[in-house]
Amino acid sequence: MNSRRWSIREKIVVALDGSKVGESAMPYVADLLSKLSPELDREVILLQVLSRVTVEKTVSGEAVPDIPATEKEMEEHRQKALDYLDRTGESLRSTGATVTARVAVGDAAEQIVSVAEEVDANLIAMSTHGRSGLSRWAFGSVTDKVLRLTSRIPIIVIRAQQHGPR
Repeated sequence: MNSRRWSIREKIVVALDGSKVGESAMPYVADLLSKLSPELDREVILLQVLSRVTVEKTVSGEAVPDIPATEKEMEEHRQKALDYLDRTGESLRSTGATVTARVAVGDAAEQIVSVAEEVDANLIAMSTHGRSGLSRWAFGSVTDKVLRLTSRIPIIVIRAQQHGPR
């Protein structure tokens, strides 16, 4: 008789943008993890996608926008993002899940789907800022793009609560 034990791994990619609104999915992920069988290996990949950051610099007294960040500046942004993800992941570690932080550079929606496919994720979790109308048209929606780009991986979308006066 073969005593080999098969390990079933549940992998969840949580897309975060560094904002409190972006963290709205975290309590839902923690709740989901707490409801999964303890027999499952649970892994959460916290992902933040950086755009090719541009900085505004002054040359000869004139502002010159859209100068690509230097490699050193990008590395600083990457390290800040990893620190943020590590801090944010503390709440999920108490569920017994393995939590890893990952930073990608590029188009947010494309990178979210690419990382989820690469790690063979069972679920993508993300929050939406809840924009509508002109604001949604002007800014686009990373969530909408992710929904259009993937058909294989289920996605849970949490609409962030609006704070402040209405």
